[in-house]
Amino acid sequence: MPPFDAGVPALVLRLDRNPFHHGTLGAVRSLGRAGIEVHAVVESAASPVVRSRHLHRAHPVGRGAVGRDGTGFTELLLRVSDLIGAPAVLVPMDDLGAILTARYADRLADRYLFPRQDAGVPGSLADKSALAAVCEQAGVPQPPTVVPASAAEAAAAVRTLGVPLVAKWSRPWLLPPASGLRSTTLVGSAAAVRELYARGERYARGAPGGVGLLLQRYLPDAPDADWFFHGCFATGDGRLLAGGTGRKELSWPPRAGLTAKGRWWPNERVAAAARRLVDAVGYRGVIDLDFRRDRADGAYRLLDANPRPGAQFRLFTDPDGTDVVRALYRDLTGQQLAPRTERPGRVFVAENYALLSAAAAATAALGPGRRAGPGIRRAPDPAGFETAWFAGDDPRPFLAMTGAWLGRGLAKGARRARAVLP
Repeated sequence: MPPFDAGVPALVLRLDRNPFHHGTLGAVRSLGRAGIEVHAVVESAASPVVRSRHLHRAHPVGRGAVGRDGTGFTELLLRVSDLIGAPAVLVPMDDLGAILTARYADRLADRYLFPRQDAGVPGSLADKSALAAVCEQAGVPQPPTVVPASAAEAAAAVRTLGVPLVAKWSRPWLLPPASGLRSTTLVGSAAAVRELYARGERYARGAPGGVGLLLQRYLPDAPDADWFFHGCFATGDGRLLAGGTGRKELSWPPRAGLTAKGRWWPNERVAAAARRLVDAVGYRGVIDLDFRRDRADGAYRLLDANPRPGAQFRLFTDPDGTDVVRALYRDLTGQQLAPRTERPGRVFVAENYALLSAAAAATAALGPGRRAGPGIRRAPDPAGFETAWFAGDDPRPFLAMTGAWLGRGLAKGARRARAVLP
């Protein structure tokens, strides 16, 4: 393995106000374990990430400090840069951060190291409406999709796509936190689609370009149907530096949510589709793609694209500790990487979400003719097993997450009890 120079600090950036985003913790641990001075922009000083021994300093950002239109973004990053005191590798962990980094690249270039590319590229991937055009250009199949321009068109799409169907917000980062809307929802009626469209119209006020509702045909889930690709592409020639393809075995919410349990498994068709997409737009840096195999024709259809590390990126970790985030750091600091090493069978589990998903699967299995889905058993092979929150060398984030998670559950239970009690 080439020697590792950890002399450049790093800033892990998250603008999304999600205290349970385990990908942020994964990035802090990956870089910190390599001896890098790691800073992180997080939603508050109470974030479990702040408890990590691998974090040099947290930079909490108040609610509204960065507007949906990007106001306040460069001011925030320049202020954090002053506190760091040296140019730093910038690692956005959500779509908004990736989009704004590309948009304001010229103003940040003397303070941060990040992939330079056309300013519109990250947005063309993260915007689910724009992604449909990119997929057509790249020859990457998607589920049949409708982008309605009115509530009537949204309801009519139900007849075209059938039910249930998948409703997505094209630009979910523009939804205000108080909206209560999920970025992806499985809906079962024309009335539910109309209601979603109306809510989106209401919350679109003040969001540049609107939040946009996108409707897709639901592809039935099946064993081995859900796959993902994580990769880091070199800023120079675009070659793949790190990453691989994985199979989603548990998700939360079930069938339409994030990976709660994933397994590293080679899939050349998924990898080839990812390469076509990246080449079509000239993307550089870390990317996260979700696919589902269509039982009707066997095609792997792209469901989602994110121009930044996926939350389960640590699944794709070489024996020497290289993952997509550490590969990005090496690339941006001009360091050589060793050849990639596949580790089929390696498992990654997000404990909190996997517990919910496994419980939902067990409940569903109680019905007639049902069988239990995959559990959370530890992988028996030597490829490795990693948990999102618990780590023997860094236990405090797990304890903080568990306390916050239980506290949120108790609070929800209390609100529901008050709603039904006289």
